[in-house]
Amino acid sequence: MRAPTLRRPTNAAFAVPVHAAIATSVVIPTRNEAGNVAELLRRLVPQLPLGSEIIFVDDSDDRTVDAVRRAGESARVAVRIHHREPAERGDGLGGAVAAGLRAATCAWVVVMDADLQHPPELVPRLVQVGEENRSDLVVASRYSGSGDADSFSRGRAMMSTWATRLTKAFFPRRLAKVSDPMSGFFAVRREAVDVDALRPNGFKILLEIAVRCGPLRISEVSFHFGQRFAGASKAGLRECLRLVVLLLRLWFDAAAGRRSRMAGFAAIGATGIVVNTVAMWLASGVGGLHYALGAVLATVVSTVWNWAALEAVVYPGAARSSTARRFAGFGALNALALVLRVPLIALLVEALGVNYLVANLVSIAALFVARFAVSDSLIFRRAPSGINVPAPDPVVVTVSDGLPVVEADPGLTVPVLAPRRAHEGYLKYRYLVPGVATIGSEVPLPELQWFLTPFVTRGPFDVEIRVGAVGRPRGHVRFTANTADERTYEEHLGALSANFRIEMGDTIHVTAGRLLERSPHVLYTNVIEALLRFLAVSRGRLLLHSACVRLDGTGVMLSARTDTGKTGTILRLIREQGATFLSDDMTILHPNGIAHCYPKPLTISHHTLRAVDARGLSRTQWGKLRVQSRLHSKEGRQFGMRLSQMNLPIMTFNALTQAVVPPPKFDVDRLVPCDVVHEVPVSTLFIIERGENLIEDVSHDLALQELIENTDDAYGFPPFSILAPTLRIGGMDYQELRSRERELLSTVLDKIRVRRLVRDDFGWPAEIRSLMARDRADRALASPVVDLDSLPALVTVATTAGVGDGLLAANGNGSGRHNGNGNGHGGHLEGIGLGVSGLPEGWRDIGPPRAGETPA
Repeated sequence: MRAPTLRRPTNAAFAVPVHAAIATSVVIPTRNEAGNVAELLRRLVPQLPLGSEIIFVDDSDDRTVDAVRRAGESARVAVRIHHREPAERGDGLGGAVAAGLRAATCAWVVVMDADLQHPPELVPRLVQVGEENRSDLVVASRYSGSGDADSFSRGRAMMSTWATRLTKAFFPRRLAKVSDPMSGFFAVRREAVDVDALRPNGFKILLEIAVRCGPLRISEVSFHFGQRFAGASKAGLRECLRLVVLLLRLWFDAAAGRRSRMAGFAAIGATGIVVNTVAMWLASGVGGLHYALGAVLATVVSTVWNWAALEAVVYPGAARSSTARRFAGFGALNALALVLRVPLIALLVEALGVNYLVANLVSIAALFVARFAVSDSLIFRRAPSGINVPAPDPVVVTVSDGLPVVEADPGLTVPVLAPRRAHEGYLKYRYLVPGVATIGSEVPLPELQWFLTPFVTRGPFDVEIRVGAVGRPRGHVRFTANTADERTYEEHLGALSANFRIEMGDTIHVTAGRLLERSPHVLYTNVIEALLRFLAVSRGRLLLHSACVRLDGTGVMLSARTDTGKTGTILRLIREQGATFLSDDMTILHPNGIAHCYPKPLTISHHTLRAVDARGLSRTQWGKLRVQSRLHSKEGRQFGMRLSQMNLPIMTFNALTQAVVPPPKFDVDRLVPCDVVHEVPVSTLFIIERGENLIEDVSHDLALQELIENTDDAYGFPPFSILAPTLRIGGMDYQELRSRERELLSTVLDKIRVRRLVRDDFGWPAEIRSLMARDRADRALASPVVDLDSLPALVTVATTAGVGDGLLAANGNGSGRHNGNGNGHGGHLEGIGLGVSGLPEGWRDIGPPRAGETPA
């Protein structure tokens, strides 16, 4: 059968015909499914493009083969049958799937059941997701997204849930991205599976593939597990037992090599010791036999036990010799060991007075290594390759060849995916930060939860984050330039440390060490956010260390040094002054003065607790927050900074600390009721500080310097100081990026007013509200047309100025200097801008309208 041809256009990009879909092999294992075949083909065939094939691997004793022939002879895609005789069916459904994989000819193979509990309409979607995400395996999951298994009875649902938990407990890393390892519905890229490495036994072939053929790039598609169309389920107690045996086999084989087999041999031997001890006690302690005869009888019993367990779990079907010869060899080995053990037992019992049961255990342990070496090398010796001997290709009978594939018009082409780099693969967590970057990550980044999106489905991303082993043991912290565009950060403990590697280019590739995978807050804050800061600069945006709210329709930004009180001020502005939230820690700022939200979870330090509404938290949460806020406070940060100056693995300490005691991070609406606005034009920016009460305008140049310093202060913790100078993003090196950042910020500062607001009592929120109200009044008075809607606020400000905290001397444009004791009440106004005497003629007696009145 001829496959669609590929054409290379003049621009040298690969292309395929626009109407060409991906030819797919569908493997369907069947056992007595004659009643389902016709309906299955009726629904499945229309879903497949020309060039596809459907392969039935049949273990039936009914007329399933005849039903396939009748229903498939006129199908427009190829339909084939491989019928297995009873002697070939010992490996169960998994073996049938493996035979189907050997017979498949297409690049993608979809495995599904014949009972229509797996919807045929989902087949093309599985392949599409695999292509879009460049995955090797796409699992149709009942337990992710909108998936469900409502058709299960209560008992079967419970059994399925516990089987899934048990399986993931055996292989927590390999199955970390598989929510439904028990699924029998999946698509796999044929070249990603070494069929000869599989040793299927029972239903769970997906588990075999995921463990034995990994690591694989895995995606998931949720689905509804439907009702069986006809026939009876094959699930039962026998399959549950097969699953347990399969898990043990896979677990022992997961780390290939002699060490894993030795661990398996020891585990089986431990159970054999129990059997041996019980048998010896029954023979000698209860039956009264001499301990030497008891040891002989116990050895016979435990030999049979150990041999059966080793055959089933550690060495299943891989040895060169026959079963009888393996049993005879294992028995002879234990008999020889017994010849050596009996004198040792006698010595311990007679000469040293050791209890006969204890002496028996000592003798078994003493000969363990020798018994394993002989068993592994001679008795259970595997084939030279260390895997199963390749099975012969299955005999497949063709029912229908399907319609011929028509070659497409060579002029109609669309680009396909470019060849992927060797380390590229599926990235489960995808984020879109508008105007800044797209991010794909193997690790969830809680700080970017707001930007998590399902709409970015394929790379390359601007930043791609993967997990791997990075670095080797060092005597000192090192930041090494491996190549012109690759940097590696290494601490003392090698791959056990919080190390990372960065490859810079059109896509920034970050490889995070295993410890950083366990502490995503450290990964984001200390590595990723620094990259995003300068990615934003390269794209004409600022990622400024600042907070932003909308207050009375106006954008207000706050900047401060770390741990000043900015977060508490934001929470109080929202709760007490009715502000709307945009950001607390970082703000995306456009050169035109528009601020965009960056709603990271808020970090609650100790001094911020006073601004948190405790009623929204349980007593346990509140107590936990008090402990966390102390550890992650300014004092904790300063202690960490001191450690970083002592040649200590500070990133590792930081990652371990935050993995054990996570930082107290909460979404803003968890702490105070509020809304989040996406963008707002900024009119004013306050630099808040602690100290003697003061309000003053800040010049353009001084504001530029202080805002850059405050942003740098947020990145003061290692390793920013050694990472940043090596960056090269968007064709600019670090110095060029810094210069560009200053230019962008300077443009923004031309459009907004910057004031310094110093308080000794954390009273910034009320002061900000008062100053913003005065600004509105100034703008209203300066306008040739007065907005009557502004009159109540304007007159209230004019008649109550000075009743706030302190004494204000203001000039006509609202600028000036505020000096006060923090609690005064008798202040006065000077200047025509705000005084009552400065109001236009006829306005002096106008006050806020009463109910039922309108302004004069």
